[in-house]
Amino acid sequence: MMRRMSTPTDLRSRKRLATRQSISDAATLLFLERGFDRVTVDEIAAAADVGRMTVFNHFPRKEDMFFDREAEGREVLLDALRQRAPGVPPVEALRLLAHRLIRERAPYVNFSPEGLGFVETIEASETLKARARAIRGELADMLAAALSECAGREAGDAGAQLAANLLLATWTVAFLQAHRSFRQKPDEKAAKALFLAIVDKGHAGIEAAMAGTPYAG
Repeated sequence: MMRRMSTPTDLRSRKRLATRQSISDAATLLFLERGFDRVTVDEIAAAADVGRMTVFNHFPRKEDMFFDREAEGREVLLDALRQRAPGVPPVEALRLLAHRLIRERAPYVNFSPEGLGFVETIEASETLKARARAIRGELADMLAAALSECAGREAGDAGAQLAANLLLATWTVAFLQAHRSFRQKPDEKAAKALFLAIVDKGHAGIEAAMAGTPYAG
C-alpha cells in the first residue's frame, strides 16, 4: 500500500501518478480504519475526490489497491538477482537482500503499528487472504523463472522450482513471526532481529538442499 514510484518527467504522467497515489492513500486509510470488506469502491472514490471509473482505471480490482506494492516488490527481487556481485550465488544474493532491506528500512519489512495493521487487515478478510495466496504462487513462478535464467537452465527446471518455493516459505515464516513478535511486544529492533534470524536459518537449509547446484554455488 501507499506505493512510491519514480517521478515521470511529462506532466500527463505526473498527474496520472498523483491521481493513483491519491486513490491508494485514501483506500489505505479506509482499509486500516474499517477493514477491507467494509469499504466500498464508491467510498474510496469519494475520499479521493475522483469518479468510480477513475478508480478502476488505475486499479482493476479492489484488492489491487491494498497490494499496490506488488509489482515494485517483484522488481526488487529480480534486481537483487540481476545485479548480484560476481561469484555470489542466487540464493545468497536474496539472503543479502533481506539484510539490505532491513538496513534501508524498506516498507516491505515494516515492523511497526502500521505494518501490523496491514497484516491484521489481511487476516480479517477472506478476499485478501485469497489474493495473498495467489500472489505467493505468482511470485514462486516468477522467482523460479528468474533463478533458471541465472543458472542458464530451462524455465521449468525442478531445482529452480524447489529453490523458489523454499525461499518464499522462509521469507513468509520470517515475516509473519516478526509481526507476531511485534504484536506481543512492540519492539521494532527485536522484530527485525527475529526476521533476519529466521531468514538466515532458512537460507542455511536452502543452501544445504541446493548444494552442488548453480543456485547455491
